[in-house]
Amino acid sequence: MATLDTPISHERPQHFSDDAWLDVLQAMDRTYADLVGYQERLERQNAELEEMRTFLTAILSSVSDVLIVADRAGRIARFSQSCADLTGRPAAQVLGEPLAEMFAPDEKAIVTAMLQTVRDRRRTSSFEANLLTAAGVEPLDISIAPRLDDRGRVDGFVLTGRPLGALRTAYAKLSAGHDALKTAQAQLVRNEKLASLGRLLAGVAHELNNPISFVYANTHALERYAGKFETYFARVQDGASREELIALRRDLRLDREVANLRDAIEGARDGAERVRDIVEDLRRLSSDGSGEKLVFDLAETVRIAASWVMRGMKQPVTLEMGVMEPAPVLGRAGHVQQVVMNLVQNSVDALEGRADGCIRLSVQALAGQAVLTVADNGPGIPGDLRAAVFDPFFTTKPVGRGTGLGLSISHKIAEEHGGSLTLCEVADGACFKLSLPMGAAP
Repeated sequence: MATLDTPISHERPQHFSDDAWLDVLQAMDRTYADLVGYQERLERQNAELEEMRTFLTAILSSVSDVLIVADRAGRIARFSQSCADLTGRPAAQVLGEPLAEMFAPDEKAIVTAMLQTVRDRRRTSSFEANLLTAAGVEPLDISIAPRLDDRGRVDGFVLTGRPLGALRTAYAKLSAGHDALKTAQAQLVRNEKLASLGRLLAGVAHELNNPISFVYANTHALERYAGKFETYFARVQDGASREELIALRRDLRLDREVANLRDAIEGARDGAERVRDIVEDLRRLSSDGSGEKLVFDLAETVRIAASWVMRGMKQPVTLEMGVMEPAPVLGRAGHVQQVVMNLVQNSVDALEGRADGCIRLSVQALAGQAVLTVADNGPGIPGDLRAAVFDPFFTTKPVGRGTGLGLSISHKIAEEHGGSLTLCEVADGACFKLSLPMGAAP
């Protein structure tokens, strides 16, 4: 038996041939090379794993939403720092705990059922649940996604949750901003309408003055007739003779006054009805149009709106009514009247200083659309400005003569009624076309 002091022989065993010994050495070299390769790959994989672990740790530490990773049994394997801060429980305390235990007692069954649903369907599912926190419960908008292994089997779950308090606060701010925008828009519509009504005050005063003066004159005539009849009937009550009554009737001209009395009554009634119609038209024009949509005749609405604009004119402009077909439209007549007034008023302003100014209106029912055309023989709209005519605050009028909102608001009203307001292509002047869907006949 060899000892430490026994010299080791470097001679090859006699029973191994040279070829066999060479094969052993080559096998040893290959094995060593494989071991070196395996070690290098293992070191690379360890480095990648460490890098991935660092990356996941950074995500779990920096993510603001709730993030929980669970294994295939639904036990917590990873826990974000934001979740630890929200629940007041460190990660070491909850690792290995069933995921459902993180939620309110009456919602544990829901969370467990959702995990089973995700496992069965292998798809992400969303729901709402209350997370147990240090301050009580926090409603979360939760999404659970499956983690799949190489064979496509569910190997775990990833739960993300966003506190609904922040979402609801953001939604409340968005809703408040939307309400403020709608209020501002409604205010702009009212201001533009008041500006249009202000331009019509002179015409309104003139229109009201005529029938009121007529009624006033007829009331004076009725008062005079009443005095004559009172005189006659007083003598009848006193027992005057037949001859005296005949003479008094002749002197007071009662036979003629009876006929005049009926004419005065009819005249007063006509004047009062005219005042009533004017007030009704004004009421329609001044209404905010925020009520229920009703069916109205576009042609009649155009007639009323255009007549009001023409009453307030201070220059000679001819208004031509072309084809005015009955065209029932479902909507808010007050808003559509404002559109017509804006279009006609713009034409009137464009014709200022022109002796032969003419505005042509027509209403036709075409392919289920009620189409209003407003055209004038003014200077028209330059080609470089046509694309901007419906932009808010765009105007070609001098400062103080227009707000630049009339056409913009009119375009918006047309869209709200499911229609359109467009600028027509014409050789001379300007032409606008309002198209609205037709409704059932009133």
